[in-house]
Amino acid sequence: MAELVRDKHEIRRIKTYVNGLDENLQGGIPEGHITLISGAAGTMKSSLAFNILFHEAINGKNALYISLEQSAESLVTHMINLDYDFSKVDLVVIKDLSELQGRIQQMSRDKGSMFIIDVGAIRKEIRDITLDNNKSWLNVIKNVVKKITLEAGAKLIVLDSLSALYVLTRLENPRIELFMIFEFLRDLELTSFVISEMPLDGSKFSEYEIEDFLSDGIIVIKLTPFRRQVVREISVVKMRATACNNDIFSLEFKNGQFYALYGGQNPLL
Repeated sequence: MAELVRDKHEIRRIKTYVNGLDENLQGGIPEGHITLISGAAGTMKSSLAFNILFHEAINGKNALYISLEQSAESLVTHMINLDYDFSKVDLVVIKDLSELQGRIQQMSRDKGSMFIIDVGAIRKEIRDITLDNNKSWLNVIKNVVKKITLEAGAKLIVLDSLSALYVLTRLENPRIELFMIFEFLRDLELTSFVISEMPLDGSKFSEYEIEDFLSDGIIVIKLTPFRRQVVREISVVKMRATACNNDIFSLEFKNGQFYALYGGQNPLL
């Protein structure tokens, strides 16, 4: 159980590794928070979440990325194209969950380990996806998360994405079932990043509109037309236990790093 904090300076934080954003988040996101990263397609939500886990692994922490939308190979190829150097971390791609125990035992002791498990690996574990209203998907995901947390010492997780999870697992009572999913992550004391698809009109942050208040923080990335171009903008809508700047920043990725620029102003193009 997490200890009570007696002073705000005792709050341990996880950096977003976005230059210009952490400075406006008192240094980062509090450990143990569940943060919703919401945005439309093409806003680099997955890249931003991956960026956090990658740099935390460089710093020696173990992390888990669950990709329900694309294969592990596709995800890694994309990140390599963005100039991420995987020699700096212990990259563990699991294609069959029967390999998981052995791969945990072979973890590097010199680097942080980054586990990537995709929808294909989870599908192999499900013998009959028609049973129990597809709840098998959620059960397998929970078992994987618990195993890697307890046996591999993972402290961070990305679930990419909630929208894909809803397709795979039909929720009969979203309010109760989502509450239980979020509490499951909190009980494991994980710092969690859950990715959510936002409609193009920006009318809501998530599908059921209850993920918003279940989350400890919400980071929104939007595509905004500007002159003859489209720019990305990032803002922190809420972050519990943090005096955060809710301003809107331009989000740029260059030379292998994210930058939050021009808070509250139009991008200078």
